[in-house]
Amino acid sequence: MNPEQIRKDEPLRILIFSVSMRKGSLNTKLAKLATGVIKELGSTADFADMQEFDVPSFNQDAEVSGSRPKGAEEFRKRLLANDAFIIVSPEYNASMPGLIKNAIDWVSRYRPQPFNERHGLLMSASPSMAGGNRGLWSLRIPLEHLGARIFPDMFSLAMAHEAFNADGQIANPVLAKRFRDNIAAFMSLAEAAKHYPCIKKAWVEFLGEKPDPVIDRVDE
Repeated sequence: MNPEQIRKDEPLRILIFSVSMRKGSLNTKLAKLATGVIKELGSTADFADMQEFDVPSFNQDAEVSGSRPKGAEEFRKRLLANDAFIIVSPEYNASMPGLIKNAIDWVSRYRPQPFNERHGLLMSASPSMAGGNRGLWSLRIPLEHLGARIFPDMFSLAMAHEAFNADGQIANPVLAKRFRDNIAAFMSLAEAAKHYPCIKKAWVEFLGEKPDPVIDRVDE
C-alpha cells in the first residue's frame, strides 16, 4: 500500500488551538470543548498551545539570512501534519490579535506554502454580545488570501463568561447543538476534501501580476 493510500485510510487529523495565552481564557475553554467534539466524531485532534507558535515580530532580514523562529517552524510542521485546522481566537479592538497575524506572516514565507488548500474553521468566545465575531472576519482575510478554505459558518459564543456550566459545557442546549453541528459540518467538508482533492496545484498571490523575482509570490 502506498503512503497516499495509508494517509486516506487514517482518521481525519485536525489541528486546534486557542490564540489566547491567558490562564482561564474563554477561547481556550471553547477550543478544549471543540477538541472533545472532534474526538467524539471519530477524528484525531491535535490540540496545541499558542505559546508553541509564538514568534518575534516579522523581520524579512532574518528570513533572508535563513533564520526562522522556532514557533514558525512548529506552526508549519503542525499544519502540514494535519488535514485541517480550527483556530479559536479572541477579538482585540474589533480585530484579530497581532499574535496570530504575526505567526501567519512568518509561516506564509515557507515553500510549499502550508495554508494553501488546507481547510479551516474559525471560532471565538467573548463576554460581548457579538462574541468576538468581528475579529474572525479580519482573521479570514490573510488565511483566505494564502489559499486556505475557510468554512463559511464561523461560531462566535456571545456572553461567554456566562455561557459555560460547571462541567465546562455550553449550558444552553440550543447553542450546544449549534456548536456541535457546526464542527460536524466542517469535518464532513474536510473529510471530502481529503478523499477528493481539487485540481488546483499552485498558489499565486495575484494571477495577473507581471513576474518579478522581487515581488513574485508563487507556490508550485
